[in-house]
Amino acid sequence: MGEEVMMSMTEKETAAMNNPHFVLVHGIGGGAWCWYKIKCLMENSGYKVSCIDLKGAGTDRSDANSIVSFDDYNKPLMDFMSALPHTEQVILVGHSAGGLSVTQATHKFANKIRLAVYVAATMLKSGFLTDQDIKDGVPDLSQFGDVYELGFGLGAEQPPTTAMVKKEFQRKIIYQMSPQEVLLSLTLPLLHWSLLCYAFAMPLYPTHPLFFFKNTHMGNGAWWLVQDSTLAAMLLRPGPILALQSARFKEDGEMVEKVGRIYIKTMHDNVIKPEQQEAMIKRWPPSQVHVLDSDHSPFFSAPFSLFGILLKVAATSAGYK
Repeated sequence: MGEEVMMSMTEKETAAMNNPHFVLVHGIGGGAWCWYKIKCLMENSGYKVSCIDLKGAGTDRSDANSIVSFDDYNKPLMDFMSALPHTEQVILVGHSAGGLSVTQATHKFANKIRLAVYVAATMLKSGFLTDQDIKDGVPDLSQFGDVYELGFGLGAEQPPTTAMVKKEFQRKIIYQMSPQEVLLSLTLPLLHWSLLCYAFAMPLYPTHPLFFFKNTHMGNGAWWLVQDSTLAAMLLRPGPILALQSARFKEDGEMVEKVGRIYIKTMHDNVIKPEQQEAMIKRWPPSQVHVLDSDHSPFFSAPFSLFGILLKVAATSAGYK
């Protein structure tokens, strides 16, 4: 009986190594929806993918103005990690401010993380402890003018609790390299099912034939021209900046260093600029650095390149644990 249990455990661990579980974490104001292209590519390639909505983001209906601590904001990810079986290790991927979420998870759940990947992300070992941390990890958009819509949940005399880039600046700053239009083809039965999924918040199964084309001939079915920046403008929500400012992580010895880290630089980033990314890389060197010729949102502007890098690091991640 003992041998059977041991064999079963070994088989499960081998399967997990061969088919890694990706956990994708969005940045401030975003949501699980940011990753829709990457999720589609991964699931159709046989990978397990979980996309997290942090508090006040995506489908979580919490008022961002009521979220004033980073622990509260990041609780959905921490709860997810806590619920994972002790035998499972995930590849944790954070975008932008989602890097803070990833780092907090590595401090507490190092044994459950096979690899931490930072995509144009804030990568600070202890969070915002020093002025240098703020300089390196906080976006400076002053060159674009008055770009923020601010919320004052604690009163007009108190510091702002939320911020969101105004709609008229979003494409210029965040999505300037995202395709202007993507041709989406849905057969009519799939269209009907997609609308039902949307209406009842049900997942679209990865086997459904969703295809994204450019310069292709129209056939039967329904066709739309879809702009990612338009989608984002509809779904972006105010981000709890007061909570993010409180992101500070206690040193816990060597645990956090046991997690292999990968950084993916975005060379045309207007949000976390390349020089900021480079500064964080130098201060807390990761195992590998990859470069994307993209804006701040490669899941929109360079999804196939980002997907390829994630698969590459997954294939070599066994050596990090």
